[in-house]
Amino acid sequence: MGGKQTYHIKPLPRQNMPREMLASQGPDVLKNAELLAIIFGTGYKQENVLELASRILKEYGSKAITRERSVARLMGELGLPKVKASQIIACFELGRRFYQEDTSRMPTIRGADDVFNYLKDIQNAKKEIVRGLYLNVRNKLIHDEVISIGTLSENVAHPREVFGPAFEFSAAGVIIAHNHPSGDVNPSDKDKSVTQQLINAGKIIDIILVDHVIVGNSSYFSFKEKQMM
Repeated sequence: MGGKQTYHIKPLPRQNMPREMLASQGPDVLKNAELLAIIFGTGYKQENVLELASRILKEYGSKAITRERSVARLMGELGLPKVKASQIIACFELGRRFYQEDTSRMPTIRGADDVFNYLKDIQNAKKEIVRGLYLNVRNKLIHDEVISIGTLSENVAHPREVFGPAFEFSAAGVIIAHNHPSGDVNPSDKDKSVTQQLINAGKIIDIILVDHVIVGNSSYFSFKEKQMM
């Protein structure tokens, strides 16, 4: 009978260890992946801790990962053990609680080009990330939420998932946005179906679906600009 499989985790040169750099040079010199690596402490499977942190930020997007609240989703999408997925959620939740977002610094979203510029972190993401951008009556962004990771569908972009945060944050309008990893921003039939479903739901609860923007790596598609909503 074969023995239990052992994973060999590649070590980092000591002088490149994020904790050593933090201690000797301070936090300002560390990149986001290096800071996340300090939270993890160790790597996983065939990745050392810095490779693991870098992959997570690249695949998920740095802004998207800070908005994620689901341990199970991180485990499934990134192949993480429960401990490391929990560390990510807890880390950024603490940041939100200790240092509440200054809404005066949040951008004003006047059009789809503003959405495209704001969502630079998902333009080259390898997975499809669905975001909800929640606006006040002056079109200022008051909340940004990761709604789902994976192919857009009626299930993952259900009205309760999209409009729930609108009630929580007293938003006047919602923009739904997601990326196409292929780079082709033309909407699929599913994209069109989800958009219409959300338009209808918004009318019932009196919260405007302002736009649905599909983000590519160098361009975008706006349902509003194309007069499809």
